[in-house]
Parts: sequence; C-alpha cells; structure tokens
Amino acid sequence: MGPPADIPAHIRKRLDPDGTKINLNRSLIGVKGMRILADMPELKNVKSLALQGNKLGDEGVQILTESSTFKNTEKLSLWENKVSTLGAKMIAESPNMRNLKELKLTRNQIGDQGVEALAASENSSALTFLDLSANQISDRGAKAIANSPRLANLKTLDLYNNQITTEGMEALLQSKNLKSLEMLILVRNEIDFDKADALAKNQSLPNLRRLELQ
Repeated sequence: MGPPADIPAHIRKRLDPDGTKINLNRSLIGVKGMRILADMPELKNVKSLALQGNKLGDEGVQILTESSTFKNTEKLSLWENKVSTLGAKMIAESPNMRNLKELKLTRNQIGDQGVEALAASENSSALTFLDLSANQISDRGAKAIANSPRLANLKTLDLYNNQITTEGMEALLQSKNLKSLEMLILVRNEIDFDKADALAKNQSLPNLRRLELQ
C-alpha cells in the first residue's frame, strides 16, 4: 500500500467538523504528506493529531515541529514512525510544541538520549500522559524521567517493552518529581520480580494507583 492518491482530500476527509481533531493513523502520507499537512491553514486549530504509522522519520518530525500550524496541538501520536533521538530532540526544543498534554511515541527508536531531551524540556511541563513503549530505553532514561521537575503533572507513564531493570524501577518509584503520577507501566522490561514487591510496597509516589509489571 502507498499513500492516498489525493493527499489533501484525504486529510480534509479525516479532519473532524469542528477542526480540532484529525486522525491520520496508518494513512502512509510520508514526508510528502507531512509537508502538505503543515501548509494547510484549516489545520491551525487542531488540538489532537494522530499520525501513527505514516513513515515520517525524523524528516517528517522536523516538518511537524517547525510548522506553526500545529502550535495548538495538545495530543500528539507518533506511533511507529521511525523517530530517533534526533526527532525526540526536535519535539523537545520546538516552540510550537509547548501545549502538549499527551505524547505517544510508541515503537520508535528515541533511546535514552531522546528521553533525556524530553525530560529536560519545558515543552513537557503540561504533559499528563507519556507513552514511550518499545523505544530502547534503559535505566539511564528511567532515571532522567525520575529526576525531571518538568514532569510534575504526569499522570500516566507507559514504559512497556524497554530495557529497564529493578534499578530504574526504584528510581521511578522513589522520585520526588512524579508527584501526580497515577499509573506506571513497566511490563516487559528486565525487572527482578523478587525485589519488585518490596520496592512497590515502599514506593514514594503519593498518587500512584496502578503499577503494572507483568
């Protein structure tokens, strides 16, 4: 399957009538489609932008983050788009990404350095939902999240299928910054379950309601 024959028409068809939501998941628009998307004035009020599986890569993310069209975006999904550390840094540094409340980067390759960029970014200050599943993240990335005062509003953190060990889990559970966190997902990591129970019982997150380990 390739991109839609008429990309602008496809985009308009997927835009909600009120102009605040657009679902382009698995539309395969690619970098070409991202350029078209970024230049469409009718998208300037979009708050929810779903771009899962569009083969954007870092080049597509660059177009996205450099476009003021998306400065009102609050929910951004970039699942499966071959986004690397570089793409994560673009999101972290863009003046157009300052209103993000939900960010989904599942199944990319942002790695620990990408996590560090996001954790240190002012753009992450309003985030309540962060999905970094399957991104080759180790304890280094987990500690960057735990040590970030920027993530004080985060309520849900999904780190499914990474390389985080019990050490990273402990850093997260003892974080003084994740005071709003209600849900933490660490399924399919490298956690020692013999130690995990004790860590979970002695965790310091005041609002944690749900901890998923397996």
